[in-house]
Amino acid sequence: MMFEFDQFLGFLAFLTIITIGFWLMIFLMGFVPYWIGGSVAELLKEKKEQKKKAKEQKA
Repeated sequence: MMFEFDQFLGFLAFLTIITIGFWLMIFLMGFVPYWIGGSVAELLKEKKEQKKKAKEQKA
């Protein structure tokens, strides 16, 4: 039994959406930790500079 053309188009749309979701998930799994790590590194660098300035002002 063959699929009708509109069923075939629905199946292609389903595969397309699943594939886009898969690659988006892979991208986010790689990008979001990198983004969070960079933000934490910048925050630590700013706090270190603030401590250094506060130490210089006391001296």
